[in-house]
Amino acid sequence: MLPSLFTRLIPPLRALLVGVPLALIAPTLAAAAEPAFAIPAPAVDLPKAAGPLQTAVLSGGCFWGVQGVFEHLTGVRQALSGYAGGVKSTASYEVVSNGGTGHAESVQITYDPQKVSYGQILQVYFSVAHNPTQLNRQGPDVGTQYRSSIFYANDDQKKVAESYIAQLNRAGVFGAPIVTQLAPLKGFFPAEGYHQDYLLLNPTSPYIVYNDLPKIRNFQKLLPVLYQSKAVTVTELKH
Repeated sequence: MLPSLFTRLIPPLRALLVGVPLALIAPTLAAAAEPAFAIPAPAVDLPKAAGPLQTAVLSGGCFWGVQGVFEHLTGVRQALSGYAGGVKSTASYEVVSNGGTGHAESVQITYDPQKVSYGQILQVYFSVAHNPTQLNRQGPDVGTQYRSSIFYANDDQKKVAESYIAQLNRAGVFGAPIVTQLAPLKGFFPAEGYHQDYLLLNPTSPYIVYNDLPKIRNFQKLLPVLYQSKAVTVTELKH
């Protein structure tokens, strides 16, 4: 499947990893340190204004952690894990995990443009949600399905994203070039139900503890003005 087979397994086997007692791997988990970057706000942004809800689709490795981060962003109404970059017929976890569908594990963020701007969403994305200098991988997960990608819905989103990437590269805040791809959004396909709210529902999973919970802590620490303690969950919205 993937070089990351032993850390993110296909669903039936990965469930075994979730049940491993943390005490057995505590020394390793204690050393976990997700990279986080204090970065400036975008110089070019869309102004906050009252209006209909907007969406942003972002990819940055395993969608469990990315979804978990954006469920804590002020102004977000929903963060939905799914697939973007390929066609509907191949938008399933087992197929996407083979790496040949063109899809990236992605998160669709539905937000109130009066409370949070598109540029602020990208600030969270680049600073704490993932490492934008890693090409076709994030942490232990390797393959194009884990690439860093912004799927823009319109020219305004594209302009903000292009400008922000150029701004951050000039500032050299990451110590390496940003490899995030920009691509037009041609479709977003929600992931299977067991992937939704995965971080919140499995907080003691070794994968989540090691790779994703540090992102939530970094978000709260680095961007407290954008952080909300109560997560907006897909599960609650269904009810």
